[in-house]
Amino acid sequence: MINTVYRLVAPRRFEIAFEDIDLFGDNVIVRPTNLSICNADMRYYLGTRDAKVLAEKLPMALIHEGVGRVVFDPTGTFKPGDNVVMVPNAPQEQDDFIGENYLRSSKFCGSSMDGFLQEFVEISPKRLVKLPENINMNVAAFTEIVSVSVHAISRFDKIAHGRRDVIAVWGDGNLGYITSLFLKYAFPDSKIVVFGTMMDKLADFTFVDETHLVNDVPEGFTMDHAFECVGGNGSPIAIEQIIGLIKPEATISILGVSEYPVPINTRMILEKGIRMFGSSRSGVADFQRTVDMYEAHPEILDYLGNIISSVNVVRTTTDIKNAFEKDTQKSFGKTIMVWEE
Repeated sequence: MINTVYRLVAPRRFEIAFEDIDLFGDNVIVRPTNLSICNADMRYYLGTRDAKVLAEKLPMALIHEGVGRVVFDPTGTFKPGDNVVMVPNAPQEQDDFIGENYLRSSKFCGSSMDGFLQEFVEISPKRLVKLPENINMNVAAFTEIVSVSVHAISRFDKIAHGRRDVIAVWGDGNLGYITSLFLKYAFPDSKIVVFGTMMDKLADFTFVDETHLVNDVPEGFTMDHAFECVGGNGSPIAIEQIIGLIKPEATISILGVSEYPVPINTRMILEKGIRMFGSSRSGVADFQRTVDMYEAHPEILDYLGNIISSVNVVRTTTDIKNAFEKDTQKSFGKTIMVWEE
């Protein structure tokens, strides 16, 4: 079976390649239907990654956030027509102590192997999670980034001490929105407070208890634990502010990605006995937990739908390029691509 792959060959340039798909192996054939553009995809598209990294990675099909429809499953695990979310992490081994998303040998779609920007995706049935019927597929398209927040919250629940009266989130972007939303459902008795830099963005966080600008912290404010969802150039400032405000023996979850080393106030970490841990990517179990949350609390999907900035029908490399260009113009939200049948 011939498959069409849409690869980024240079910044802002896509080309089509053709490859064979094995219909007689153990993998499921999935037709991607709804894809979501991530900041990591944009770093490749815009060429803001290191030149050496780009030379090593490209050409490559982008996109690691996506859902699709099962076309053929030789294992019988899924039926043709089933809607599934595709897990981009592809572990090459199993470890009793290290999660699949932290194994250095694991491959990842749109990073160390082709992503979901293909006509068909050949994928192990173990890398698929079935979606509920009648789910909003445009929202389900960015389940991967949601699962990263769910993963971080699950780890936090195991690491942090039991006093969780106030949990604060730094970041008013997509990751901050998703993380604070799921924190509210994971810990309904906790006060969830979000700090950001733009009041118009914070206005969308209607489900949390309080929102504040980072330069207007209420006098005497403190919290039991915190999540950093800022990343980029804002990471140092956010982490410094968190360390200064947080209570002793608190736990800080680091989720924001920075391209450069971030200085951290180790003196105050030592004085307060702070636990700090990082989380990246997610595994199948996190995807399943996320989908279970969708089913248990369907209103979550409505909240997540609020961060879709645009939906773009694509069928050619020009359409794909136009969707990526539209993503460069937004300051918040997710850009969705829908394959035209």
